Amino acid sequence: MEAIAAYENKHTLPRDWINYAISKSAPNGYWQRLERGEIEMNQDFFKGFTADLRNEQVWRDYHTSFRNSKKELKDVANPTQLGDHVSLKAEAANTRPTNQDRGSQGPGGSDSNHPPSKEPSSPRPSLSKLAKDTTIGDPVSIESEEVAQSSSNISPSVNGQSTPSSSPSPPQAASTLNSLPPLPEIDGESLFWSMMDHSRKPDSYVFPALLRLRKLSPKERPILAALSNTVIFPPNHPYNRLSDSKESDLRSQFDIFIASAEVGMRKPSADIYKLTLGKLDKIDRERDGSGITAEDCLFLDDIGENLKTAKDLGMRTIKVVLGKTWRAVKELEQATGLEMMDEKTRRSKL
Repeated sequence: MEAIAAYENKHTLPRDWINYAISKSAPNGYWQRLERGEIEMNQDFFKGFTADLRNEQVWRDYHTSFRNSKKELKDVANPTQLGDHVSLKAEAANTRPTNQDRGSQGPGGSDSNHPPSKEPSSPRPSLSKLAKDTTIGDPVSIESEEVAQSSSNISPSVNGQSTPSSSPSPPQAASTLNSLPPLPEIDGESLFWSMMDHSRKPDSYVFPALLRLRKLSPKERPILAALSNTVIFPPNHPYNRLSDSKESDLRSQFDIFIASAEVGMRKPSADIYKLTLGKLDKIDRERDGSGITAEDCLFLDDIGENLKTAKDLGMRTIKVVLGKTWRAVKELEQATGLEMMDEKTRRSKL
């Protein structure tokens, strides 16, 4: 999530630490319980959320296992040789890159041991499912978040100390907490509101695509559903107010809007996907359709484990890469045969 990355950069925190800490508090950490609507958003929540972010055992695990495994994958991908961070897909997939990933070395610039395959074009689905969390989002993103971080010669670390990225020090085995950098003192309440403020801004590519879909006739456009991990704000909080403009109100753009805190379930639990499928099926049958199954759905998300659940259920999926969301819109156009970009945007991204 972009808000978390921005917060880590601003406070010189190790990259992915916040995501890692939140994910390790699952399934019953304060963040997860808030998104399931089990606890109220009050000072008890902020105190507990802060404690989850200051767990010494998780901090130790982050340094002795997670960071070392990420470093090994980055070394395998060798971004300085590859020339761009897209090639770090090997890191997200936890695999070694092929020669084709390295952009050379085999005949015709591809992996000589693995010639490119020709995949059949996908048929147009009976349903597109836009589930990009532009309202709240989900911080649990460490499994397959993309690595769109700028190439700089300085890498931030804890306590504001900087280390030249061109000459990294060898990994140190940290067997005790005393051998680790100090545990970052993150204010959970400050982080939370920074994330909420950031999430209020509609994506500049996904949201316009949603509006274009919405303007199609009922016969042309697919059923649109949102499956969002959300929270419930305190009574009279400004974020509870609906937008003055119907067009800028996110919920009104969907036929179905499932909010995790309102139904007591959250992604990536399969139960909330099945709940959404049931509602989609009902709407389609009310429109004299033959019903909706998982195979009819096209699911978009920026979180790897959310996409995995959708795929396991039989849905087709599109990964929304933060900072490069226009790519997901182009994939959606190809999958549906519908135009969702204006010509100016399309020309700029060709």
